[in-house]
Amino acid sequence: MTDGDMVELARTPSVLEVPATVGALGEIAAFVLRLAGRAGLDKGSAYRIRLAVDELATNIVMHGYRGGDGRITVRGRSGPGGVQITLMDTAPAFDPVEGRLPPAPGVPPQDRRIGGLGIHLALTSVDEFTYVHRDGRNISTLTVKAEGTEGTDPCPPRP
Repeated sequence: MTDGDMVELARTPSVLEVPATVGALGEIAAFVLRLAGRAGLDKGSAYRIRLAVDELATNIVMHGYRGGDGRITVRGRSGPGGVQITLMDTAPAFDPVEGRLPPAPGVPPQDRRIGGLGIHLALTSVDEFTYVHRDGRNISTLTVKAEGTEGTDPCPPRP
């Protein structure tokens, strides 16, 4: 959502901070689903934002911190316009758009490169995605717009 669309979301974000562990993924998913419920998202839209956040959070835990100590901060805003979730971590810099692997339908599964497909699925399930590495933090923001909201597009445009 653009800054102009933010008026349709809560002005004060909800915040969840959890250890970067597999055990915390359920807590993140519940947080996202609560925000989706507050926004009145339909089941499909709620699933899309939960799936995308879960994929990115799992990658932070498994590949970013590699099982080491770390924290994930999740900020969420919801309202009639949809849900916006921001994931922040201090793992090594990683832009999910650069790491995604588009499907290769003509290549047999055994010949495909391993990794990146989950990120591709996550990013194509949300309406908007941005990433920035700032002040030593990875900051990924995902938005799913409410049904009937103008501009619901799969996958953010990126070169």
